[in-house]
This record gives sequence, C-alpha cells and structure tokens, in this order.
Amino acid sequence: MTPFASRPSADGLWTDLRDIDGAPLALAVADGVLRWAGPPGAVPAGWADARVHDGGGALVTPGLVDCHTHLVYGGRRANEFAMRLAGASYEEVAKAGGGIVASVRATREASEDELFASASARLANLLAEGVCAIEIKSGYGLSLEHERKQLRVARRLAEAHGVTVRATFLGAHALPPEYAGRSGDYIDLVCREMLPALAAEGLVDAVDVFCERIAFSLEETEHVFLSAQALGLPVKLHAEQLSDMGGAALAARYGALSCDHIEHLSQAGVDAMKAAGTVAVLLPGAYYTLRDTQLPPIAALREAGVPMAVSTDHNPGTSPALSLLLMLNMACTLFRLTVPEALDGVTRHAARALGLQGTHGALIVGQSANFVLWDVREAAELAYWFGQRPVRAVVRQGRIAEGEGA
Repeated sequence: MTPFASRPSADGLWTDLRDIDGAPLALAVADGVLRWAGPPGAVPAGWADARVHDGGGALVTPGLVDCHTHLVYGGRRANEFAMRLAGASYEEVAKAGGGIVASVRATREASEDELFASASARLANLLAEGVCAIEIKSGYGLSLEHERKQLRVARRLAEAHGVTVRATFLGAHALPPEYAGRSGDYIDLVCREMLPALAAEGLVDAVDVFCERIAFSLEETEHVFLSAQALGLPVKLHAEQLSDMGGAALAARYGALSCDHIEHLSQAGVDAMKAAGTVAVLLPGAYYTLRDTQLPPIAALREAGVPMAVSTDHNPGTSPALSLLLMLNMACTLFRLTVPEALDGVTRHAARALGLQGTHGALIVGQSANFVLWDVREAAELAYWFGQRPVRAVVRQGRIAEGEGA
C-alpha cells in the first residue's frame, strides 16, 4: 500500500469552484490547513503566486463524515439476509446462532493482519466517495484480547489511509457465548477490566452500548456509562432500534454525543436529547435491510431542533452498505429528509456526533483541509443519484487523496 504521506499536497489556491448554493468560491490551503475561503474576486494578494488548482466548475462540500460503522470484522453473513427474506425476524436470526455472535466467532478466528486487509478494502469504497472522517466500533471481539485487536486495526487504518478515525469501544454489543445467562458478570468484565485496559492503551475515543431487549438493560447500560465517565470518555448509544426502552433519555443524562437508530424514540427521548445537545444518528441502511416499518420520529426531531446525522452503519448483518451517498438518497426517500438536511447529516451534524465539530464537517478557516469536488450541477444530485460516484477530487488531511494529481 502506497503511504498516504506520499500523496500530493493540496497546498495552493483552489479556483473555479461553486459552493453548496451554486455561488462562485475559491479556497486557499497552506500546510494542510484551510487558510482562506471566499469569492474568487476577493482572493488576498498574498496568494498571487500560489500554485493554482483548477476546480473546473465543480461543486465543493466539506469532506463527508461516516459517523457510525462497524467496519472491522471477520466473516460474512449473507446467509442471514436469505433467512430474513424467508421470514425470520432479527431476534429469530440471533436465537439460531446468527447475528452478532456469528461475527464474533469469525472475528476471533481472524488475525489482526487479516482484519486489517479486509477492513482496508471496505474502507477504500467509502474514501473514494469523499469520506474524510469515520467512526469504527469494536464489539465483535467481546473479550479483552479480541476487542483490542479490532481497535488496533482501527488505529492502523487511520495511519495507512490518512483518514480521521474515531475508535469506539462497543464491548457491550452482545453477550459472548461463554457468558450465556450471566450478563451481569460480563458487564462487570467490560467495566472493570476491558474498558480501563483499552483506554490506558490509547485505543478508545468513545464508549457505546447496545441497549435493547436482545442485548443489555438500562441498568447495565448505566454501569458502562459510569465507567466511561470515570475515565473521561464520551458515550454514545444504540438506542430505541427495536423498542422504546428509554435508552435515549438515559444517554442524554450522561451528555451522550449521539443516540443511533432511534426508530422507536419517544417524545420524552426527543426532549431529553434536545436538552443535552445529543445528535440523532439516522441509519437508513439498517432500516432498509431489516425491512422495518417503524420510521424514526423525523418531524418531532425537526420540530425540536435536534441535529440529525446520517450514516452507513456498515456491518455484516443488518447494513452491508459501503456507500454514504446511497444513504443520502435513502435518508431522503425513506425518512423524508430534505436535501439540505441530508447533506448536513453527512457533514456538520455527523462531525458533531463524533465530537469532531471543531475540526471536520465544514469549510471553516483554520480547520484541516478536508473537502470534496463534485461533478454535479446542483447539490440535490448528491442525494438524487444512486450507483454513481460523481467525485472529481477528494482532499483529505491536506493531501489530494482522489482525482486531480492523486
């Protein structure tokens, strides 16, 4: 793999661009940082001799942010897709030995290098569509050794591909087979051994829990949150996907960065998230794959002013999606988001869901140069097309990662 550091620098003046509203725009980059942005006729005199990158009239957006993925895992679960088509429910697949525990077996059997190679191939698809920051969760190891292995791969992916990766510890994803019937003992292991050790090794940026009737209770979730809080780590939550357990309100009490899925979110949960500034992460890929019929409460979230992010939820069982642009389309067609809402959902709101709003998700002077040039006439085309990749160039961490000069 060619080292990312050898990619061409994006330093210089980027001209002949259009902003999200179609207005002419120029960008100036130096030392990998966005130094100026404004109308082409107002470029400061100090940039007169800078290298010029001709945008060719492309639309420019901030680099995309995929704020909820399970990208590192072993094995495949296409058989479960067939089971669901034959009528099996999410719970029935899990009870038959499928679901998360199937990926746990395959992940435990895979070496770190094998996991890195397979995850790199998947990541390449997302990066080619303009993703410049991504969350990668653990949760398919369910033991200290194998959770560590997943999180180490996440760190390696960041370095190898020159992409911002937020590594989230999801040790409380499912109950491992060796702890069958002993969920309390397993949560004690997560809180007393796994999380402290992995945090001490610098492998954890945030902590997540799957709070659901087939996973962990509110009490067990709070136990994990308290442990994360003691270590100074922010929390997130898989909340209200299959039922309303009140997980979102609990997460909001702990200042959660985000609550994700939320198809069964109540008004009380909406209000709690609003008060806490917690982002609602919409995952249309899982909704689609599971053929769900319970829509997230989009109107209530919109009315309350809760920021809505959109993500792939890439995972081998319920959202094998490797296109964030496709999720834009699904968020609009299935969840009825407007195009501006959907675009905010994969840029500034997605960055906020990862605690990266100070560095990603917007074209703001002083932030790292992460932006995408698109061969489209208008912003709506980014959500309109599916199966097309209209990327002209991607600038990631101040280097030209795709397109012109790459």
